[in-house]
Amino acid sequence: MQKQQNMDELQEQRRRIRELMQYAVPDEQLTRAQDLLTIFRDDRLALTVLDEFYRYLPEAQNDWIKELRLVGRKAGIFLLAAVTGLDAYLYLISSEGIEFHGSVQEGYLEKDLLRFFDFSSVEQFQEQTGAIENFPLYESIQTDMDTCPACHAATGEEHELGCPVEICPWCGGQLIHCECRFAQLDVEELETEQDLLRFEEVLQEKGRIVYTPEQRPSFADDGPGVEFE
Repeated sequence: MQKQQNMDELQEQRRRIRELMQYAVPDEQLTRAQDLLTIFRDDRLALTVLDEFYRYLPEAQNDWIKELRLVGRKAGIFLLAAVTGLDAYLYLISSEGIEFHGSVQEGYLEKDLLRFFDFSSVEQFQEQTGAIENFPLYESIQTDMDTCPACHAATGEEHELGCPVEICPWCGGQLIHCECRFAQLDVEELETEQDLLRFEEVLQEKGRIVYTPEQRPSFADDGPGVEFE
């Protein structure tokens, strides 16, 4: 049921993007713009960028996204560049939402984001983004085995707390469905933010199981299965 709901949401998002394209994309580029939508038809992150761009055209004039470039990623958070017919624009995106961070030509990124994505300085950021084609093309997370399909952690990274793919280090089941979180805190349920913080501390002490490709639902379906809520 949840899977069907997710599919319906993606279908509705694709429909909205196609409609927005009719007003935003120059006629001679419409086919190419639609081709990119087809490539990322099942990728929620990419669709969110396309949706955001075509809703709020940065330059308030007709434009279209030619490609998406991966400027940075860490802990399930992506910094993507939407390369268009006019410029390239930065979007910070995760499962939590999306933020617009201006034109690449402006060469500006907030200091905390520079540090987060391991840019040593504004100058280094400007130098690297000055040739946006040097950054790799963004590839769909749906086909990237090194990315958690739920929280988007990379191989070797910890899951976002609450991710349905994370494995419990005590019993080996799904962390969000097993009873270990209650047993470890000696409570019947986690009711407060303090409970969550306590559980996260206990979890870190035990040692969280980082993401590996074998945890993806397509692999886990051969075993007990991964259940998304």
